[in-house]
Amino acid sequence: MDWFALSVLFGLFFVLIFLGLPVSFAIGLSSIATLVFAADIPLTSSLMTMAQKMASGLDSFGLLAIPFFILAGNIMNRGGLAIRLINFAKVLGGRLPGPLLHCNVLANMMFGALSGSAVASAAAVGGVMAPLQKKEGYDPAFSAAVNIASAPVGLLIPPSNTFIVYSLVSGGTSVAALFLAGYLPGILWGGALMVIAGLIARKRGYVAEQKPTLKDFIFYGKAAIPSLMLIIIIMGGILSGLCTPTEASAIAVVYCLVLTFLYRDLSLKDLPSIILESALVTSIVMLLIGVSMGMSYAMVFTDIPATISDGLLAISDNPIIILLIINLVFLVVGFFMDMTPAILIFTPIFYPIAVVELGMNPIHFGVMMTFNLCLGICTPPVGSSLFIGCSVAKVSIEKVIKPLLPLYGAIVLALLAVIFVPEISMFIPNLFGYE
Repeated sequence: MDWFALSVLFGLFFVLIFLGLPVSFAIGLSSIATLVFAADIPLTSSLMTMAQKMASGLDSFGLLAIPFFILAGNIMNRGGLAIRLINFAKVLGGRLPGPLLHCNVLANMMFGALSGSAVASAAAVGGVMAPLQKKEGYDPAFSAAVNIASAPVGLLIPPSNTFIVYSLVSGGTSVAALFLAGYLPGILWGGALMVIAGLIARKRGYVAEQKPTLKDFIFYGKAAIPSLMLIIIIMGGILSGLCTPTEASAIAVVYCLVLTFLYRDLSLKDLPSIILESALVTSIVMLLIGVSMGMSYAMVFTDIPATISDGLLAISDNPIIILLIINLVFLVVGFFMDMTPAILIFTPIFYPIAVVELGMNPIHFGVMMTFNLCLGICTPPVGSSLFIGCSVAKVSIEKVIKPLLPLYGAIVLALLAVIFVPEISMFIPNLFGYE
């Protein structure tokens, strides 16, 4: 019955996805079918159970942080903050070979962390950087590749909605600890890209005509401080106990509004469209969370996680082999599925194996999973930052794939370090008393 339930659930899910059905509907229908055909629960009871699990899954105060962070990110995206961060990034990377490439990576790290969106980061930063890089004689395909590969970094550096979702489905892993754990892996991702970009830039002779001065650093640094202060306000409030992550997300919205109005990059007439856009994104995310709670119930009821666990442990009892298999699954899933549904679906399956069977720290597992799935954002066939990055740079995907390969290699090496060196994820949380 367990293997039959597994076949019904994931077989029907992937068939419906292949047919073009939205992910949330595919999750809901495949879960109901599993309860009906594999668990012999009547259709009416299955529908009622699904509705109850959706409602109870969304009845969480912590989930309120998601719409607020989405709104704060959209305000920043429309509020002209990207150019201030890009100017500061130019100064930071201005003395390295290929300075505009390093600027691109650093800007994506900063802006992506603040906006919480890889797509927004690829569009905003790439849209500004592409003309500058072309003017300086950089290869457009390689420049686009660097932008695409660095766009997801901000999803690891807090505040991150994916960590909030993981906290929910993993049974209450501390959001503050996850936020802290994302810093070093995110910096490692960005640093790995900068090493490869720097080596290729040196080989191609990409150098800055004018080196930034201390005066430039002070000027552009002061302009970027108000934007970067958002991270300090959020993390400082959470870690000091002054506010919860949900309350910090509301503070972030107010701070972003004040900042953009002071900069005069936003007016009151822009707010309705920003709120509407945020509401649409929130509704999609919340529907995914709701139906995924129903899927989790169907999986637990039919012992699917235990079945997969037994299957994996039957292959090998070597923790390294099992971890590599789990990460290979995440890697393949990330190629075809967005991060949020992937975390919602596969956390209940692999969390017991990694945490219970292998003794992995839940915080480390969450960072590893998020890091792995972030890679899918910049890879074909459905990588969102891949398409956006090519679009803003006005280059074809075919031309970008080759220069992306060494960057993919650097990211995979960084991923292996995150997997097998837990201290990368756990060092900062341990400093703050999270075990």
